[in-house]
Parts: sequence; C-alpha cells; structure tokens
Amino acid sequence: MTLAARSPTYAVEYLTELINAFCKDRNGAGRMFIQTEPTPNPATMKFLPGETVLADDTANFTDAKAARRSPLAERLFLIDGVSGVFLGSDFVTITKTEVAEWQLLKPSILGVIMEHYVVGAPMLLDAAEGVAEGAGESSDFSEADAEIVDQIKELLDTRVRPAVAQDGGDIIFHGFQNGVVMLEMHGACAGCPSSTATLKGGIENMLRHYVPEVMEVRAV
Repeated sequence: MTLAARSPTYAVEYLTELINAFCKDRNGAGRMFIQTEPTPNPATMKFLPGETVLADDTANFTDAKAARRSPLAERLFLIDGVSGVFLGSDFVTITKTEVAEWQLLKPSILGVIMEHYVVGAPMLLDAAEGVAEGAGESSDFSEADAEIVDQIKELLDTRVRPAVAQDGGDIIFHGFQNGVVMLEMHGACAGCPSSTATLKGGIENMLRHYVPEVMEVRAV
C-alpha cells in the first residue's frame, strides 16, 4: 500500500519519523535526533534537539512581532497553529492554538528546528541573549528588601526553575512588594491548568517556609 493510500494520521507519523531519521548536524556527521515530550499543559509540547538552545538565559515569544529577534522563533511562527515559542537551555517549547492538532504540527516544527541547526543560524540576533521578550528579571522591589529578594531568587534558581524546565517552562522573578512575590510564567507554565496549584501549593509554601517575610505568591 502506498503512503498516499494510507490514513492521514499514518502519513503524518511516517513523515515525522523520516524527519527524525535524517536530521543531520551542520557538519554532516552523525544524525540529529529531535526528541519530543508532552508537558502538563496540553497546549504546549517540548522539543529537544540534542544541542544547546540558549546557554545562559531563556527567551519567551508570545507573538510573531517579538519573534523577529530570533530567526528560529520567527520561522516557527510562520507555521499555522503556533501561538508561542519559548527557548530554554536545551529545549524549545511550542504553544499551539486551541484548534491546532499536534499530529499535524509536529512535522513542520521538527523540520524548522532541523533546518535551523543545519544552516547554523544564530538563536538570537541581539548581541546579548537576555534581551528577548520575557528574558531576565524585573527589579520591582525596595532596596531595603534586597537581602530578602536575594534569598527568594536563590531558592527559585536552585529549587524551582530546574524542576519546571523539565516540563518545558520557566518561572521568572518579577518583583517583591509588601510580602508578595510576583512571578511570571513562561513556556509550558503559562496557561497550564496546574499552574495555580504549583504556585500556591508548591512555590508559595516553600518560600514562606524559608523566607518568613514572604506572605503570598502571585502570577503576573
């Protein structure tokens, strides 16, 4: 039976396998296997190219205009059904529109990521990686709270961010005012059905335990 005679689902799966099987690295030596992983957020999927994506920071793009800073993100936004791109240390998290289907999106996404690495294009056009939308941290706190903020950031960097990165997301410190820690959710964390439980049941309880000055955690 020919590929055309089989079901659309089979054709998509077959093309996805072909893309994974023949992804070559930029030197043409060996094969580049791009792995995919589901996340707790059904609207997002994690793509792992087996290469460094952003070495020192993360970048979050929620629309095509912001994605102009990243050749890879800009290309991904050209795919119908892609509504968000998050670049992590060694992964790319894609957010899809509500009506889009992963089985139809995956071959196009894999192809764009593969081509980016084959060509050897930069991940970000800016000289510094931390300039993309949503990258870096806010300084919305009083100088008198600097020591408290340092404790909060250390806990986030050592105990929270590595864990949420496994799920294809990131949590960025946004500010601390009147006992309230403000955090920004990126990638798979943004819009995730379990994000509220993660904030209140996990992060808030941990911060309140180690930093008595913390009374509440809010998403911004």
